Amino acid sequence: MIGSLDLTTLQQLWWLLCSVVGSLFLFLTFIQGGQTLLWQVAKTDTEKAMVINSLGRKWELTFTTLVLFGGALFAAFPKFYATSFGGAYWVWILILFTFVLQAVSFEYRSKPANLLGERIFELFLFINGSVGILLIGAAVGTFFTGSNFLLSEYNLVTWTNPLRGLEAAFSLFNLSLGLFLVFNARTLGAMYLVNNLDFAGQPELEERLRKAVMTNFICSLPFLLYILAGLLLMQGFAVDEQGVVSMAARKYLSNLLALPWIPGLLLAGLALVILAVLRTARSSATGGIWFAGLGTVLVGLAIFFTAGYNNTPFYPSKADLQSSLTIYNASSSHYTLTAMTYVALTIPFVLAYIFYVWRAMDSRKLTSEEATRYGSY
Repeated sequence: MIGSLDLTTLQQLWWLLCSVVGSLFLFLTFIQGGQTLLWQVAKTDTEKAMVINSLGRKWELTFTTLVLFGGALFAAFPKFYATSFGGAYWVWILILFTFVLQAVSFEYRSKPANLLGERIFELFLFINGSVGILLIGAAVGTFFTGSNFLLSEYNLVTWTNPLRGLEAAFSLFNLSLGLFLVFNARTLGAMYLVNNLDFAGQPELEERLRKAVMTNFICSLPFLLYILAGLLLMQGFAVDEQGVVSMAARKYLSNLLALPWIPGLLLAGLALVILAVLRTARSSATGGIWFAGLGTVLVGLAIFFTAGYNNTPFYPSKADLQSSLTIYNASSSHYTLTAMTYVALTIPFVLAYIFYVWRAMDSRKLTSEEATRYGSY
């Protein structure tokens, strides 16, 4: 069955799979969002221990998913991987460096004879949750605004900006997308902590977290509205049947109109996030993270689908339109994509294992006694 799929179908299928992994990563940034809330919501050593230990149980998930996303893109769309990671390397090095800071912080923050002190490692966690997520958002924004690269006939990459990818953060659209992801991660992080912690004896911590849900959601709205307005009004990159790339007025609006299930995903995702925010901030409900998590995944899928489908270069070049990459000219061979698709059949089993482990870890809410008894990260 899989072996009979044509190359075009496999290319579209693997953009779908990469989009799913990327969208799951956006959900898992609740860990980074929770890290940035530490100084805001935790006022005592006990509260800080509860927040750190709750996030510490899951901190590897975001980085692992980011690596999986990069690996899937490398295998399915190697020309994109080579172009972006080979040309815009400063932005990716800085992103990966913030995740190294996260790993080091959880490992050494509470070690005996810690020379730097806990506050320095907590600052590293804040950097990972703010700068790291901001730059990832800016990098995703280049799927719509374009990047500064040239490809020779032998696919040699020439980057035309000395900032090597960091220039993406100076685009208002890219910056808005990055800031939206930062505040959305903070919203998700507060929801996760509300769901995961036992607030017996710590009612002030619960009150601060529920307030943080609404505050950060409101802070995210101006950036979200700017992104949506930009997608509806901005010029976009289009490719015709001969593979010639040109600028098209309101290209991404055309994508939404041509593929109505994409705005359906977007609206459903936003509705779930709003529902979760209202339930968590204005009641004693604790399951908001799952509604908001699913909503974030749906919004992420809408973003990736808009960037890659309907004859749209998902990695356009501002320096040379014809160097732009699509899911068709950047993909692996039919043989490679077919072999990868067989391997991808194991994904449901991996997800089932992750669900089992997650459920076992969170079968009981984390109490203040447990957080302090066994020490902190």
